[in-house]
Amino acid sequence: MSETEIIQTLLNIGFTDVLDILIVSVIIYYLLKFLAGTRGWQILIGLFILLLFWIVAKIFQFETLEWIFENLWSIGIFIVVVLFQPELRRGLAKLGEKGIFKLFSPSNKKVVDDVIRACLFMADRKIGSLIVFERTVDLTNYIEGFVRIDAEITPEILITIFTPQTPLHDGAVIIKEKKIAFARAFLPLTVSTDIPGNVGTRHRAALGITEETDAVAVVVSEERGEISLAVDGKLHRNLDVLMLRKKLYKLLEIEKPSTFEILRKRLKKVKHEDK
Repeated sequence: MSETEIIQTLLNIGFTDVLDILIVSVIIYYLLKFLAGTRGWQILIGLFILLLFWIVAKIFQFETLEWIFENLWSIGIFIVVVLFQPELRRGLAKLGEKGIFKLFSPSNKKVVDDVIRACLFMADRKIGSLIVFERTVDLTNYIEGFVRIDAEITPEILITIFTPQTPLHDGAVIIKEKKIAFARAFLPLTVSTDIPGNVGTRHRAALGITEETDAVAVVVSEERGEISLAVDGKLHRNLDVLMLRKKLYKLLEIEKPSTFEILRKRLKKVKHEDK
């Protein structure tokens, strides 16, 4: 293509063409971001390698390989659906979220602080627990064997539920609309193989529910007494109280106090000490 033809082609690009390219670019960007760090990313790399083999076969005219790949691409849509089933299900669930066009705050500051207090108590005593915050995706379709509670959230209730030998200590607690909605809920386990070998069933369940939905799960290990947090199919392990609070506040969109509010509380505290 000559320089004149290139310039002519560029001049013929209209607003619709630019918008089309931008939309495709955004879709590809969010698709790669969505798959990054998941099992789907590894599958995507495998498919890219197969594509490279197909290009090599075309260049060197390997007829047998060309025939295999051409027939393979013809059923490619079915292969993609089978290989990316968990990721597709999770993506469609996110598209159908009831709060996708609005901010959603499932829990206030007190609820989160009470959960953190309970987790610290259980971590010190190595009491295993799994607490899941529902956000915009309804978790009812993802859990089994649960017991409906509908109770106010307090550290004492959470500790009592997870105390060993009690009827509800197995499974997870589901927090929904600032209440303990369900206890003894059994969650789908992760299908990922890219996780440490020393994590137990609770951690696998936390990863499983966060792979399928936008929920946030807090896990206390009864073996190590450490607190972990799972979100978007990723596990953040051995968190201290400050990091756990910071992550939960951010994920659950709890507003931070304004500078004016902080100064007001400090002045009030100073006046109280002066008295």
